[in-house]
Parts: sequence; C-alpha cells; structure tokens
Amino acid sequence: MSMAVLSPLFLLLLLSVSFPAAKSTAVQRNHPMRLRFGKDGEFKILQVADMHYGNGKDTPCEDVLPTQFASCSDLNTTAFLRRMILAEKPDFIVFTGDNIFGFDVTDAAKSLDAAFAPAIASNIPWAAILGNHDQESTLSREGVMKHIVGLKNTLSKVNPSGIKAIDGFGNYNLEVGGVKGSGFENKSVLNLYFLDSGDYSTVPGIFGYGWIKPSQQFWLQLTSAKLKRAYMNKPFPQKNAAPGLAYFHIPLPEFSSFDASNYTGVRQEGISSPSVNSGFFTAMVETGDVKAVFTGHDHLNDFCGVLTGINLCYAGGFGYHAYGKAGWSRRARVVVANLERTAKGNWGTVKSIRTWKRLDDKHLTPIDSQVLWSKSSLGGVDLNL
Repeated sequence: MSMAVLSPLFLLLLLSVSFPAAKSTAVQRNHPMRLRFGKDGEFKILQVADMHYGNGKDTPCEDVLPTQFASCSDLNTTAFLRRMILAEKPDFIVFTGDNIFGFDVTDAAKSLDAAFAPAIASNIPWAAILGNHDQESTLSREGVMKHIVGLKNTLSKVNPSGIKAIDGFGNYNLEVGGVKGSGFENKSVLNLYFLDSGDYSTVPGIFGYGWIKPSQQFWLQLTSAKLKRAYMNKPFPQKNAAPGLAYFHIPLPEFSSFDASNYTGVRQEGISSPSVNSGFFTAMVETGDVKAVFTGHDHLNDFCGVLTGINLCYAGGFGYHAYGKAGWSRRARVVVANLERTAKGNWGTVKSIRTWKRLDDKHLTPIDSQVLWSKSSLGGVDLNL
C-alpha cells in the first residue's frame, strides 16, 4: 500500500510524531561535529534523491494511481522521509539534489525549509547537494546552497575552504572517524565526497545537462591524496587508502555501461547523463579510494552496477511531486559500513559496505540487499590492539 492512499488525517498524525533521540550527537547550527562510527562498529547513511518539493499540501503528486491522486501532495514526501528516519535510524542523511522543484515553488527558502524539516527535527546530521531544478525559483544556485548551509544540523558546505576557484556550489568532503575510544578515534576510516554536477550546459554547441568540471576533479584528487597520507601515517599506519563514497546528482556517462546481466535493481528509462564525458570517472579510478558513487536524477532507475572497481548506484525516485510510474513505489537507498574487529577485540577499519533500498509501501519493504565492497586480505595491517 503506497503512502499516497493514506488519508490526509493519517498523514497529519504521522507528521506530528516526535523523533526518538538520534544515534549520533546532534549538530547545532554553526557548530559542526565530526561524524564517527557508533559503538556497534556501524555507520548508516540514508540517501534521499529527488524530493522535488513544491509548496506543501497544495502541491499535487505526479504519476500515482487515479485513486491516490486526490489525497496526495508534498505531505506524502514528508511522511515518507519521517517513516524512513524512524525505521532505519541512520547516523547520517544525504539529499542528492532536486530537493525542490523550482518551477513550481513560490518561495525557495520556505520550500527548502519544509523539504528538509524531518531531517532537521530528527537531530541527525545531514548534508545536501544540488540538482538541476533547485535554482529555478527565487534563489540562485549559490543562494540555495547558502540557505542550506544555514539550516540546523547540516554539515553541508558551500565549497571547500582554502580553494579559491572551483566550479559550482556544494563541493566538499566529510570524514567519518572510527569508534570513540578505539585506536582509530582520530582517523577518518570512511571518506565522503560531495560534488555539484551542475544543471545545464552553458557551452555553445554542447546541449543537455551539466557535468563535473576539471577544477572539481582536481579538488577531488588533492583531497583524496591528503586523506590517503593521513590514513597511511602514524598512528596505526595503513597500507591502502580508506574507502570513499561519492555523492552527486546527475549520473555519469559510464552509467550506460550496464545491461540486465550485470546490475542489481531496475533500469526503466534512459541514462540522462551529460552529452560530454569530462573524465571524472577516470579521475575517481585513479584516486583508488572511491568505492561507490550515488546519484539521483533518473527517477525510474534504481540499479547498482560495478565498473572498474567502482559501484555506480541510483537511489530511485523519492518525492511525490516528481515524475515516476503509477503503481511503482517511491523509494530510498540505505548504505551501511561496518568495521572489523582487531586481534584484541577492538574496532578497526572498515570491513564491508552494504546497501539496500526501502519502498514506500505499508511495510517499508526492503529490497535488493547487496555487498558493494569488502576489505581484502591485503587491505590493511594487523593492528593487534
């Protein structure tokens, strides 16, 4: 049963439910904290793609069953997000663009506030990047990102500090420290990269969507090298880089490399990637630490496939004011990284990274569980801690 068939009264009751205490310490505005693995050796990320939030309860849904349409609005998107947070209790929430659908938004700031409201209320750290529709209302791309950065509990950044020239807005990285009290408490054992994949081409003669530019690739390579040096230095030097995950909105041309035999999930529409290949996939391969990429943009695709050691994954469409497929549930992706135990029973480095999706049906049904990456026998040193 889709959330869209639920009555407005039920939705209002659900939206009024208070959140339990978050697993992670709350992040107060302008007082960022360091993300870290919990005492259970786990770090869980909820990815929300393409909310396409409009003006709230007056905004109609798209591509739902005829019986669902009358009672369906942006409130269904909000309710789905609240249900996912309550069910999964993530350590971190990532919004991968098209958070609002600018063409139908009267006030961008108000719509952004409403779209992120469940994450803010949960006191769980969260971050966001831009899609191709966020800036189509009353705020520019820079304005949208600056507004997001000012919201409570976010770890989003307008752009990396110390970098004077970089294309786009919302390029930054976050480090995830090891378990508090362990030997890796002050090391990043999981690295998260966020990039602005742009909106539309501004180059004469090149049409279609934007792409990740050379300045952003250079920043990724510099950041990856810096993180690698820190990870391989004392204390407890490691032989290889810590695994990294990359988040951006528009899929790369390499997403077209898969067919039904080599991915998990569904591919129900074409790959809406840029018409030019900027070489960003090759740049990630060369860094050696990025193990998976997570995008949105194509709402009817939710597959994961591995290419040259990197998993390329869609989240699937989340929002109800976004194109979809009637009878095909909206969905969200969950990613969980687990640490290994050292010889003396302490928590060490990342052992595996897994993923699954949940559907917005009666039971929030989990589907397509798979292992994206696991540490090889040569992945690090024996700490004997």
